[in-house]
Amino acid sequence: MASNQWSQSSEFSCKQEEEDLCNSEDVLVRQILRLVFLDDKIAKLLPILLLKFQKKEPITKAEILNVVDEDYHVYFPLIVSLVCECMCLSFGIDVKEVDPPGHTYVLIPLLGLTYNGILVNDQVISKINLLIVILTTIFLKDNHASEEDIRRVLRTRERLPQSKYIAIGEPWKFITQDLVQEGYIEYRQVPNRNRARYEFLWGPRAHAETTKMKVLEHLAKVNRRDPRSYTRLYEKAVRDDLQDAMLE
Repeated sequence: MASNQWSQSSEFSCKQEEEDLCNSEDVLVRQILRLVFLDDKIAKLLPILLLKFQKKEPITKAEILNVVDEDYHVYFPLIVSLVCECMCLSFGIDVKEVDPPGHTYVLIPLLGLTYNGILVNDQVISKINLLIVILTTIFLKDNHASEEDIRRVLRTRERLPQSKYIAIGEPWKFITQDLVQEGYIEYRQVPNRNRARYEFLWGPRAHAETTKMKVLEHLAKVNRRDPRSYTRLYEKAVRDDLQDAMLE
């Protein structure tokens, strides 16, 4: 009886977790909508921050205030907070203060990734956020995401209003060719199938640069949750990362 109750409780917990994370397309929704409805003053900073990121240059408090207006200096902590959240959730970029007295900030990819997007016609388009969403989707799908899983993410993305800074012309090509060539994704045929089917896995560069736990922590941050509240995924992340460490 006790065993049966535990089984039902475990099944309910797992279902609840899956429902919550199946809404993980909501993660993508939040990332994009947060960007679309940004305050104009903050939005003016985006191209400058992305260019700084692309050139691997820091940005100072003086430069930020020069863009948003000196009159906003009293709101500087709030501005930085909003900028950090936007860059993290919408672009996959971490804004870190490195010189507190002088308020100097560096911009680096989240999760330990080294991929830094591309520069097109003097305009930076951030692709890190999509890379993070794809890596997260693969993790949520027990390390093997089907083509349909990935296409579902892209369909969600296409239905949302887009900012020019995250609009990727051919996302399928970006995922199946560019990210494969970069070593972040493996795109392979599923063996022993009568009908050809393909799946996505983490590539060697993803394994080398980040961990499942970092991905889960980012997902939890987006959902404003404690990563341990995703019990099954937390245990899986610990197990997978331990396995990866043993293979190094």
